[in-house]
Amino acid sequence: MKIPIQPAIFFLLTLIAAACSPSTKKAAQFELLPSPKEISISGQSSLNLTEAEMAFDQAKKTMIEKGDLEGIEKISFQYLQDSDLKEEGYLLEINDQGISIQAPSDAGLWYGLMTLGQLIQDAKDQDATLPLVKIKDEPSLDYRAVHLDVKHHLEKKEYYFELMDRFAAQKINAVIVEIEDKLKYELQPKVGSSDAFTVAEWKELSDYALARHIRISPLVQGLGHASFILKHPDYIPLRDDPESDWAFNPLDEKTYQVQFDLYEDALKAFPYANYLHVGGDEVHTTGRNSGKSPLELQLIWLNRVSEYASQKGLTPIFWDDMPLKNAEVYRSIYDSKLSQAQVDSIWTANEPNLNKYIDLFPKNCVYMRWNYDMPESPGNNLAIQWFSDNGLKVMGATAGQTRWNLMPQDQSNTNNIRDFALISIRNKADGLLLTLWDDDSPHFELYQRGIAIFAEYTWAGNKRSTDQLHQAYRQRAFGPALASADLEFINALEAPVAEWKNLLLDRGRDRNRLRKLENPIEEAVIPFPDLDSAGKWSENYQSKIQQAKTNLAKVDSILNQIGQAKKTALRNTHQLEVYEQVAQVVQFSNRAILALAELDEPSGEKREVALSKLKELETEWANIQSRVEEVYGKTRQLDKPSEYMLDQDHHVHLANQALKFRDWQFYVEGLFLEKVKRELR
Repeated sequence: MKIPIQPAIFFLLTLIAAACSPSTKKAAQFELLPSPKEISISGQSSLNLTEAEMAFDQAKKTMIEKGDLEGIEKISFQYLQDSDLKEEGYLLEINDQGISIQAPSDAGLWYGLMTLGQLIQDAKDQDATLPLVKIKDEPSLDYRAVHLDVKHHLEKKEYYFELMDRFAAQKINAVIVEIEDKLKYELQPKVGSSDAFTVAEWKELSDYALARHIRISPLVQGLGHASFILKHPDYIPLRDDPESDWAFNPLDEKTYQVQFDLYEDALKAFPYANYLHVGGDEVHTTGRNSGKSPLELQLIWLNRVSEYASQKGLTPIFWDDMPLKNAEVYRSIYDSKLSQAQVDSIWTANEPNLNKYIDLFPKNCVYMRWNYDMPESPGNNLAIQWFSDNGLKVMGATAGQTRWNLMPQDQSNTNNIRDFALISIRNKADGLLLTLWDDDSPHFELYQRGIAIFAEYTWAGNKRSTDQLHQAYRQRAFGPALASADLEFINALEAPVAEWKNLLLDRGRDRNRLRKLENPIEEAVIPFPDLDSAGKWSENYQSKIQQAKTNLAKVDSILNQIGQAKKTALRNTHQLEVYEQVAQVVQFSNRAILALAELDEPSGEKREVALSKLKELETEWANIQSRVEEVYGKTRQLDKPSEYMLDQDHHVHLANQALKFRDWQFYVEGLFLEKVKRELR
C-alpha cells in the first residue's frame, strides 16, 4: 500500500510479530527527519539489524572516500537513468532479501543512505527490526544552507566537523560561514584575530564537508559591518566616516584592494564555494560630497564586488535591505498594521526610486531577501516580486536565532522558518538560508532544533504540524524515550529566559545597553528596599516579584525534567546539560528577586532570613558560573584573546562588550552582586 505523507502524519509503525514474522521484537516508532515525500510500509523485515548497521557504516565510509560501492553486502546501489526524480532524489527499499538505494546522482545515493541510517538508529534504539518499506524522496528546495556566524567566538575546531555530520544527516547541502576576523588572512594579516583558524584549517573543514555533499561558501562583510577591519589604525583612512569603524568609503580604490585580498584568502579556505556572500546590509555611506545618492553609492560598490565574483566563477549574494530602505519601500515589509491597499500605495509611490537605478543592479547577483519576522507580509512578497520581475535573482533568508540571550525564542522561530520555506517553494526559488546570528551568543547546541526545523521545511515542505515536528526532533536528538510531548521542556523554558534578561535591572533598562552608563550599579541595577519603608519596594516591583515566583516553580519543574532526560537520553546529553545550565542561571535571578522581597517585609525574622540569603548569593553565583563555563567550554572557546581589539559596537552586540565570556554574558549578575556587597556593609 502506498502512503503519501499527510500534513498530520508522523511515522508510527506498529510491527505485530504474529502477523509478519516469527520475530518477538516489540513495536517501534520511526521518526524520519526530514520527512520523505512518499513512504509505503508493508510489515516487518527479517533482515539482521546488526548486519544492516555494519553494511551502512561500510557504505558511508566508502562514499566519503569515493570508493567502489559494489562490494557492500546487504545494500545495493544503482544510478537511475532518465529518472523523473530531482538530482538529489532517491528510491529506498528494504525487503527480506536486502536493501536497495537508487538515485540519479551521488548526492541522491548519499541522501538515501542518510534515511537508512535514521531507520537503523530508530530500530536499534527500540530493540526492533527494520520495516519492510519503500520510499520515494526528493527535496522541495535545491539549496538548503545554514549560516554560521563566527564573528564573536569560535567553537573548538572538532565541533565544526561534528556539525557537518549532523547537517549531512538532515540533508542540508550548504553552509555559509560569516568569517570576519576568524580567518588568519595572509594578504591582510592584521585583520585576522590571533585565535583565528588558518587557511589550511578551514580548508580541511571544507574538504570534510564536501565529502558529505555540503558545499561551504564564505561571507566576507563589506561596505558596512566592516568594524573587524576598520577598527585597526592602519585602515582608518578607508572609513566612510573617519569617526566610525562601520563602513568603507566605496569611492576609494584602496577599499577594493583590501576587500579583494580578503576574498582571495577566504576562497583559498573555502575552495569549493559556489557563492561569495558580500554582505552589504545596514549601511549608509556619505559619498564624501560626491553628489551621489546612498543607493547609487551602494550599487557602485556592489558592481565592483560582483564583477570580482564573476571573474572567479562565483555567484555573489547581497543582503537586499539597503536598496529597499533607500527607495523608501522598506516600511511596507515590516509594519504589521498596514493593509494590502496601504502597502500597494507605498510601492506605487516609491517603486520609481528603485526603477531609476535598475540598470545599475548587477544581473549576476543573488539578492537575498532576509526577513526574520514577517515573511508572509504583503510588502515582503512585493519585494520578492520586484526583483523577479526585473530579471534579478532572489533568494530568501530566515533565522533560527536573532537577538536572544541564553537561548533562541519563539519555538526556535518555527513559524517564520516554515512560512519563508513555503513561500520559497511556492515561488520555485532555488533555495533558502537559515541565519544563526551570534550577536548575544547562546550556546550553539541550542540552535540545533531550529536547524532541524529548517531541514524539514526546506526538504519536505509542510508535512508535519509544529508539535509533530518538535516530537520528531526530540526522538532524533535524544532517542525515542524523550519523544513524548510530556517530556517537552524547551518551549516551557523560553518565557523564563526572556524575563530573566532584565529581571535584575530597573524598569526601562536593557542588559545590552549598560556599558556606556557612568554608574551602571546605581543607574541600572534594581534598587534595594528601604528598610524604613517596609512594603514600598514590593509595591513598586510587584510584577518582577510575581514573575520570579511563577518562574521559580516553573523552572524547578523544568530542571527536574532535564534531570530525568539526562538519565534516559541515548545521545546528545551535552545539549541537555547546556539547557540545564541556562535554567540554573535563570533560577539565580528568580531567587535574588524573592530575597529582596523578603527583605522588604516588616517582620524582623523574615529580614534576617533574607539577609542571610543575600549574603550567600555571591558563593551561589560563583558555583553556577563555574559550572556554566565548564559545560559551555566542552565545545566552545569562551574568551577572546587578551590582546583582542573590540570594535565600536554600533549594534550593541552583547558578545562584543568584553573579552571574557563571564564579563559580557553575566555583566549584570556581577553588578548586582557588587550592589549586594555595598548594601550589606
